[in-house]
Amino acid sequence: MNKIKELIKKIKENYLKINPMTREIIETVVFVVVMVIIIRFFIGEIRWIPSASMRPTLIEGDRIIVERFSRFYTHPKRGDIMVFYPPFEKLKNTPWKVFSRLTGFFCKDVAYIKRVIGTPGDKFEIKTNKQGKSTVYINDKPLDEPYIRSEYYDKPCTKDMICGPVIIPEHQYLMMGDNRGNSFDGRWWGFLPEDRFIGRAVILFWPFNRVKVFGNLK
Repeated sequence: MNKIKELIKKIKENYLKINPMTREIIETVVFVVVMVIIIRFFIGEIRWIPSASMRPTLIEGDRIIVERFSRFYTHPKRGDIMVFYPPFEKLKNTPWKVFSRLTGFFCKDVAYIKRVIGTPGDKFEIKTNKQGKSTVYINDKPLDEPYIRSEYYDKPCTKDMICGPVIIPEHQYLMMGDNRGNSFDGRWWGFLPEDRFIGRAVILFWPFNRVKVFGNLK
């Protein structure tokens, strides 16, 4: 313990020897980094939409605010638009990788944005009629989905896809894009563990003519 105290004392003494202007720059940088981490981890962040998988709700180039505080007291609900790391994305936990995810600086981890369709314990199934019209069933009842681009998915279910009927496991979710014909989602890569969620989209703030607040659809 004494050695630790001595080390801290030496660090302080050496730090005080640094030019005051340089110290001020260091302190400012440290303060900014700490505040960025606190805001991103506990409050929220800004994201942009890179693909057409959530059309017409979100289109390429849209800017959204993603809140993160609700994860501390509740779980994602059906209809929530969530940002997450897909289950096939390997997340390294080296100090630099953790730092980059917390701050957003040089972060190359791939994040997706999709809608929660199935929640833990739900019975999920997609039924397609002879005309090619597909309907999602949750617990044997058709799901009202006014947000999707089309009821004709263009990509019918195959043996390699999750189309049900299937019971969604505990602490896992079934995610789908609103543009069902152009969305690489849970139908292909399976269920999403709850610990992969980053946050919930709450506001589309740019471009200005598309500003909207996202509510929960049950």
